[in-house]
Amino acid sequence: MNESAAARKAIKQKRKLSFYVKKYLMIFIGAIIASVGLELFLIPNQVIDGGVVGIAIMLSSITGMSFGMFVVLLNIPFLYLGGYKQIGKNFAIATMIAICFLSFWSGVFEPVGRVTEDPFLAAIFGGIIDGLGVGLIIRAGGSLDGTEIVAIIMDKRSVFSVGEVVMFINLFILSSAGLLYGWDKAMYSLVAYFVISKMIDVVIKGLDESYAVMIVTDEHEEVTSALNDRLGRGVTVLHGAGGYTGDKKEVLYCVVTRLEVDKLKEIVLEKDENAFVTINAVHDIVGGRFKKHAIH
Repeated sequence: MNESAAARKAIKQKRKLSFYVKKYLMIFIGAIIASVGLELFLIPNQVIDGGVVGIAIMLSSITGMSFGMFVVLLNIPFLYLGGYKQIGKNFAIATMIAICFLSFWSGVFEPVGRVTEDPFLAAIFGGIIDGLGVGLIIRAGGSLDGTEIVAIIMDKRSVFSVGEVVMFINLFILSSAGLLYGWDKAMYSLVAYFVISKMIDVVIKGLDESYAVMIVTDEHEEVTSALNDRLGRGVTVLHGAGGYTGDKKEVLYCVVTRLEVDKLKEIVLEKDENAFVTINAVHDIVGGRFKKHAIH
């Protein structure tokens, strides 16, 4: 290996290390912030979030056992059956680390007690803080909620969208909170859920379920084959040319879900480290046969 090749390899390894340090630092900070919102505002006032976190809060209230323990235990089956097999190893690892961080920091902040006894203030400010933390974790490529994975799996096998499945699951969870804590607390929980959702959107700048990806690469056949085989995505090949050089270029176009973006980047850069990739949120899809597929 010559000096220039060794230098390129060292730079590549340095960039990779920097990427992972930033990724898991963001997850660490996000878990701290989310646990503050939960333990200092929502949980002490019997106001819950949706998804697995909401179920964990209710089980903790019923049994008197640790909220953090239930978050870990409830997410493991979702993570194994869906996160690892359907979404990919990187997502599963990031999510598991995020859940463990949340569990740890929840135990740290639990003895502090609540900041306010007003459930409405708790729903608003707890929702803002929790949503900020969850948004940071999502931006880093992780998650805290196994029900989102279930929604993606069900979306492949039913006529319902991811959003509709998530909404149905959370309506059931919030209704259960009404039976457990009373309907006033269930309504406060609905307020908190709405605030958390909006805050997540703010943090990750308009998160949408699907993204359009444009890839300019000299290895278009290998990239196309890898995306088809490993991501389960159809790819459209567009013929173009460089604006300055006039050299012919093949541009690949495909649409993926948010949870598949990291996997797509990994596949493309593995096949062509010089590829140029742009990713844009898709706010609506009309026609076509856009389906979610398992990642291998």
